[in-house]
Amino acid sequence: MPMSIDMTELYENTPAWPFEQARALRSSLLQKGKPTGGAKGYVLFETGYGPSGLPHIGTFGEVFRTSMVRQAFEKLCPHIPTRLICFSDDMDALRKVPDNVPNKEMLTKNLGKPLTQIPDPFGEYKSFGEHNNAMLQRFLDAFGFPYEFASATSYYTSGRFNAALHNVLAHHQKIVDIVTPTLGEERAGTYSPFLPVCPETGRVLQVPVIKTDVNAGTITYRRNDGREVETTVTNGNCKLQWKADWAMRWVALDVDYEMSGKDLIDSVVIGSKIAHTLGGTPPLNLTYEHFVDENGAKISKSKGNGVTIEEFLKYAPNEALSHFMYRTPTRAKKLYRSMIPVEVETYADLVRAYPTQTPAEQLENPAYHIHNGNVPADPLPFAYGMLINLASVTATDDANVIWRYLQRFNPSVTPANHPKVTALIKNAMAYYTDTIKPTQTFHTPTDAEKDILRDVVAFLKTLSGTEDAEAVQTGFYELGKKHYGKERLRDWFGFLYKTLLGFPNGPRLGTFVKIYGEAETITLVQKAIG
Repeated sequence: MPMSIDMTELYENTPAWPFEQARALRSSLLQKGKPTGGAKGYVLFETGYGPSGLPHIGTFGEVFRTSMVRQAFEKLCPHIPTRLICFSDDMDALRKVPDNVPNKEMLTKNLGKPLTQIPDPFGEYKSFGEHNNAMLQRFLDAFGFPYEFASATSYYTSGRFNAALHNVLAHHQKIVDIVTPTLGEERAGTYSPFLPVCPETGRVLQVPVIKTDVNAGTITYRRNDGREVETTVTNGNCKLQWKADWAMRWVALDVDYEMSGKDLIDSVVIGSKIAHTLGGTPPLNLTYEHFVDENGAKISKSKGNGVTIEEFLKYAPNEALSHFMYRTPTRAKKLYRSMIPVEVETYADLVRAYPTQTPAEQLENPAYHIHNGNVPADPLPFAYGMLINLASVTATDDANVIWRYLQRFNPSVTPANHPKVTALIKNAMAYYTDTIKPTQTFHTPTDAEKDILRDVVAFLKTLSGTEDAEAVQTGFYELGKKHYGKERLRDWFGFLYKTLLGFPNGPRLGTFVKIYGEAETITLVQKAIG
């Protein structure tokens, strides 16, 4: 961007949602009388993660989107330090065995225990909680987000939350009064924000609290066998019920900004009341819509439905996933395999458009936020759909084979100067093998259609190899007009795609022929005839 542009004015007026959120956060801080984050001296962004199941794409999206707001805030208020904490509620009890993990019998035996006290069903870490925490951190690290990871188990057992837990104990009845009207009759009768950890079984108990002693820092609860037990609420002897835990964390850490899904709207209201009761203020909150699978069901980390982070990144580069996450967070979006190529192509189009845009337009371009203003040059000189088609017709799992075709079309693009193309070729081969090949259906031409294909062969044989892709495409248009008429060109190209590639849609055939080769395309057509 030209240095003469007043970026401050653009930051103040752009409708890009991260800057809208950043401006709202600045106003929120001013209203609370802590424009630079208060006594802590920085503005704190937080994301929450419940590792009761494998981290799903929605968890990643929350961190990504919060990072976008943080980046915008740092540009809007460059003099104010910021931090982002990714907080894992890994001391929570496992209440249900996820569908997408091994060793379910072992997990069943450990239901009710904190996630960090349950063996890892994958056998890779000390606990199930640590396994899921590590998975999430690997995904976040691959995207280069600056964040700090925080473990509830560590914060509780180390005493870091002790003062905050004493504060909750001092306001025990007020918190009970806030929460119980939202509960069913049976649960309301036994509700307490404190869930003691049984010293004998290690399980997190939902039991009646019959006495609190603020001076001693203890609660007395009644076990299922009728015995009364007194325990301190500090040092990991108790875990807060999650709504109270959320509010306590807001106050203890002085969180300034946090997103949450629309299913937690009521919980935000309750948590805000608890935060005020504890003498703090809730953070500015953005309510986002959930991702849904192809059938419209909410993606669940316990069910493992929809597309996982691993799947998405198997078929597409990081930037495509980032673009999907950036788009309209307040609208529900379907997430399934067949939309992945669209995200790849759309991201590439945004990057190509970026250099020609005005500074105001660039701020509205998702590529700006994906790359924090440092948008690279065109990363994908070849269309992703073309790579998928090459994977189909070559039936190869060797990226070098695809490269030989690509360099025939553009010798200046090499594996050395475009390493991302090699990665994208591997994405495309995996996508074809897993997603398209199992359902690929070739159209069997009729005798009349075989005559049309012979006309295609005759046309291809007239090519000298010096024609550009547009000239070859024009030749296909003329054949289409001849055999299908000008009004049915869509049907013409659909016939060629279904017959030659086994797909209802496909690439620009002129470009395909120039990359795949005239002779190879003739062989492909003759194979269809035969």
